[in-house]
Amino acid sequence: SRMEEKIITCILFHIVFIGDTMKKIMFFLCFLLCIVNVHAVDFQGQSYIVMESTQHNVLEGKNIHEVQSVASISKIMTAIVAIENGQLDDEYEIGEEVNEAWGSGIYIHIGDRINLRDLLHGLLLRSGNDAANVIAKNVGGSIEHFVEMMNQKAQELHMTDTHFSNPTGLDEEDDGNQSSVYDMALLMSYCSQNPIFNDIVMKETYKREDGGGTWHNKNRLLEEYEYCVGGKTGYTKKAKRTLVTRAIKDDVSLVIVTFNCGNDFEFHQKKYEECFQKYQNVLVLSKGIYQYHGHSFLIDQDLYYCGQESQNVSLQSQGDILKVYVNENPIYEVNQQNALQMIFQYAWMLFGECMNG
Repeated sequence: SRMEEKIITCILFHIVFIGDTMKKIMFFLCFLLCIVNVHAVDFQGQSYIVMESTQHNVLEGKNIHEVQSVASISKIMTAIVAIENGQLDDEYEIGEEVNEAWGSGIYIHIGDRINLRDLLHGLLLRSGNDAANVIAKNVGGSIEHFVEMMNQKAQELHMTDTHFSNPTGLDEEDDGNQSSVYDMALLMSYCSQNPIFNDIVMKETYKREDGGGTWHNKNRLLEEYEYCVGGKTGYTKKAKRTLVTRAIKDDVSLVIVTFNCGNDFEFHQKKYEECFQKYQNVLVLSKGIYQYHGHSFLIDQDLYYCGQESQNVSLQSQGDILKVYVNENPIYEVNQQNALQMIFQYAWMLFGECMNG
């Protein structure tokens, strides 16, 4: 009834808008006091990007959509396609495909048997081109079909600057795998949601299950910088040095990608420290029930956005969907629910918080 709607609206107003006002004001004042001047780290290279990996907002960069060969960092895509379409315990017999790979390798031979878990570690820690070809042939049925899977995944992730030609990143016979620092940051951000991928790239060493020895990760930032949680190196004469890394500090997760940067490891570490000082996760909208154009929507989590200053937050509705934007970037969407069901869900959520202290 209309009376019930008025009562519900009144309750919601007090729960959301009055109860959180003081908290928001204090949070904003504290945030302003924490803003400090940080010396910018100079970049000597072709292109770079710093991306917050949760919302994919670009914090800074140079030539972020410039396309070039990306060398072995393209093995990040090889790995995630294999992880999502294969089984780690699957064992493969090595065939002629290893003879089509040169450069860095894990030195497997025709007739050897090795499981996907070992191959993925050899791919991401040692940048094994032979491992890439074996993975592609066995997970995709053929190397050619696996490359199609890579490009399909790139389309799904809206990597519009990207085209893959092979699973290795080699570019001597053609233009290799073409992409931008923006697209590779998108890819790394996506992969960082996968626990298997994270478990592999964060390891400094790995002991092969087949007894073939121990591999050391080429990403030396894992040893040199305590907040680094993974990454992938790359180099060809055409691409020059390419590097993707990820670091987490105080719940802020950042990805940095550089192309043709001679001091890339040093730059990544210094840029992380600069960005962790400059940028914070800012609370832009508290969880609760919100009224928008006569409709009620439950936002079941506090919404944060990584930035340096106060953020411009806006709401837009499309039918039964409410979208939350920060600086015109969409960060969250929620479907409209039945009013009583929504209140019950919100009350249950609050009860759970009380029980958890």
